[in-house]
Amino acid sequence: MRRNVTLKWLTWDINLKTRLFGETLFNMLFWMYFPFLTIYFSEELGLVEAGIMMTAPSIISIVGGMIGGYIADQFGRRKIMLVGSFIQTTFFALFALSFSPWLDYVAFIGISLGKSFYRPASSAMVADLVPDKERRSVFATFASANNLGAVFGPIIGAVLFFQYRSELLWTCTAVTFLYSVAILFIIKETMPKQEREEVPSKTLATVVKLQFINYFIILKDKVFFLYILGGIFITVSIMQLDLYLAIYVRNFVPAQELISIGNWSIMLSSEEVFGWMIGLNGLLFVLCIIPITKILEKWSDRNSLILAACLSGIGMFLVGFTTSAWLLFVLTIILTIGEIIHGPVVQNFVSKYAPINARGQYMAASNLQYSLGRFIAPLSVILSVSFTPVLIFGFIMFCALVSAFVYVLMFRNIPENKTANL
Repeated sequence: MRRNVTLKWLTWDINLKTRLFGETLFNMLFWMYFPFLTIYFSEELGLVEAGIMMTAPSIISIVGGMIGGYIADQFGRRKIMLVGSFIQTTFFALFALSFSPWLDYVAFIGISLGKSFYRPASSAMVADLVPDKERRSVFATFASANNLGAVFGPIIGAVLFFQYRSELLWTCTAVTFLYSVAILFIIKETMPKQEREEVPSKTLATVVKLQFINYFIILKDKVFFLYILGGIFITVSIMQLDLYLAIYVRNFVPAQELISIGNWSIMLSSEEVFGWMIGLNGLLFVLCIIPITKILEKWSDRNSLILAACLSGIGMFLVGFTTSAWLLFVLTIILTIGEIIHGPVVQNFVSKYAPINARGQYMAASNLQYSLGRFIAPLSVILSVSFTPVLIFGFIMFCALVSAFVYVLMFRNIPENKTANL
């Protein structure tokens, strides 16, 4: 059943209001621990081990997303959201009780699995409830609210994760449990009845197999293959904010005075410098994504993607030449602007390039660039065992510049009848 949802969140359906509050709070807690996991696992188990371990969530997101989406279409959105939320609650409790970094890692994998189950059903519920003309606004509201968590979470987490980790993880457990209870008693099923009847019954193995076959067919499109390839390389660069950058700041950036006025000053440890960088990244997304998108709205997708790749790569490369907190903040602004430019443009490109009768499949296949990019990105942490920071940041910039080059090739291969729209 679809309901008339206005642009004002106070008049939204109770399902949407409950989810907005719950997901925003959980997202803030997520950013209190996630950016610091690479540091934690590298110190407990070693850089190589940490780098290899951080590749697993990308594989889980692909398979878990397929399974979660299938269950959401077969049995309803609410059921798989409830399963995903309770899985996260269980593994947060395991993380809080853990006495071993390996058990911590198992808990982290379990949390990632729960998130990958939950996400497709959550998006489908918005589509069930919100008319087409208002859907973009509702998704934007959820994105803005979630980014608020990315602003304050890392700054608070820089202190709590290293000094009060158990208390932080028990708080995450309590919040996810309460949100699971809210899903159970407040959120109602939204999947249209006729949609359930039209979905043929398939085994999970068949669903996963068909998804991979569809991806293979789509990737035979040369232009789209180049689009995915370029996206993989820039994702490697963008993801370093949560990977090698954390290692670099922890190991090479000393505790320092940020501001001093008379006898009053703000001192930041290396972990707090990193937390402020992540918080600044989130704040820029909240404040700048709309104005930057508006400023560049007359730019072609080609030039926007090339600019995004260059800003991301150059910003990351210059980080390797400074240990000053203020300069690191400036470089965070540069590389974040590249990330901000990239996101809306890639979504816009797919919507314009994909055939109308296959737009959904192309959108789904587009997510491969993020999953594969996240799988490759931890290589920087592994390489840091043998190479200096400047060489690692040089490798990151190389990936970003390769992305720019691939985007140039991609637009050269677009048929003339589609070039005018891009």
